Amino acid sequence: MTTYQLSHTTTYNYENGLTFCHNLATLKPKTILGQTLLEYHLEITPTPSEITDKLDFFGNNITRFSIQEHHKELKVIAKSKIIRDFSVLPDINTNLQAKQITLNESIAFFKQTKPELVAIKQFILESILVAKITPEIKAYAQVSFKPNRSVFEASFELMQRIYTDFEFNTKATNVATPIHNVIQQKKGVCQDFAQIAIACVRSVGLPARYVSGYIETLPAPGKEKLIGSDASHAWFSVYIPHHGWIDFDPTNNHIPKNKHIVVAYGRDYYDVPPLKGVIYSTGRNKMNVAVDLRPVE
Repeated sequence: MTTYQLSHTTTYNYENGLTFCHNLATLKPKTILGQTLLEYHLEITPTPSEITDKLDFFGNNITRFSIQEHHKELKVIAKSKIIRDFSVLPDINTNLQAKQITLNESIAFFKQTKPELVAIKQFILESILVAKITPEIKAYAQVSFKPNRSVFEASFELMQRIYTDFEFNTKATNVATPIHNVIQQKKGVCQDFAQIAIACVRSVGLPARYVSGYIETLPAPGKEKLIGSDASHAWFSVYIPHHGWIDFDPTNNHIPKNKHIVVAYGRDYYDVPPLKGVIYSTGRNKMNVAVDLRPVE
């Protein structure tokens, strides 16, 4: 069990200023099995004229706010304190039925019309950023997903292959880069790797969802951890019948545990960006993000 202090600061600078902006913030970590949110505070400068909180369709915490005064800088700081305890989650290694369920058996499972499966089956469908799944993506998926192979083993291997085959490169893509470009150039960031994995899983008829959050990064030996050196992170989750959702992190090639903090679930990045909105402005705009996640006593 680990307790973390988290700070996520986003700063927008507008060359000519603006008089109105309307935003949605997805920054509040979840309280779920294995993770408890102890404290959360959102600081917004300038002070919003309107601000409300709600749960979205996927059960994520969303803050909606508007600023209706002239400003040249917008700063949003989200501060949280979280307890992470992966040990309380069900272990698939002790659930042989789930660990051994095959692709064919899983597809048959999801053909059932039980009401409790509706919310899960939506993650089999295409979404805004995981659409037009190409033959190249299907072929990449089929290397791991065989009809009579364990879905868990196939998903684990897919995670390993993406880690090995793709280069982490922050300059190769942006939030609008299509997944078929990513699969061709084999470069991208955690968001891209998660969405490639999701496309692969959905291409064989199984549900996969996007998980946004954070991961604790460790400094080099003998060096101090720098404030703001962490970043938002993303990984993917596969639903395995008779067990539930299991997370996989293809950027780091391991199953997320205590070092991963979950903020939101969605079909892809489009559903859960940390901040999105509409502004009325001219000229250049610049954004800067600094994240710090560190364990506390």
